[in-house]
Amino acid sequence: MSSQKGNVARSRPQRHQNTFSFKNDKFDKSVQTKKINAKLHDGVCQRCKEVLEWRVKYSKYKPLSKPKKCVKCLQKTVKDSYHIMCRPCAGELEVCAKCGKKEDIVIPFNKEPEKTENTENNLSSNCRRRCLRNEDESDGDLDFDVDLDDAEEDN
Repeated sequence: MSSQKGNVARSRPQRHQNTFSFKNDKFDKSVQTKKINAKLHDGVCQRCKEVLEWRVKYSKYKPLSKPKKCVKCLQKTVKDSYHIMCRPCAGELEVCAKCGKKEDIVIPFNKEPEKTENTENNLSSNCRRRCLRNEDESDGDLDFDVDLDDAEEDN
């Protein structure tokens, strides 16, 4: 028997070999699962990030239904599951928001700098397009008015 004390040598391979990996969204195509899979785990150390990613990968991650109390400011401001500190407190103290240790933070808390830059670029390009369209329309209007004036003067 394999449970006997000292019997550590196994004579046969594993009976059921895994032929494919577990997929957490294979049968569950809900909106909540999509949100959980898309969530970015920021403000945590490397170990906590791996733990949270494992929970997401194997459908063990459960999002909070209402905010939890922060251990530093004692306000109900913790909106991320498995975290003990709110974003402002963790950012201010430069500690992991999940375990509270002063570890090296993998992805720091910030308001998505890449997305804001992209949106700023899009806004500025949209503004340029609108300005150019307005100039073109105004030029077209002026040209049209000039053509009418020229036609009236010719008559």
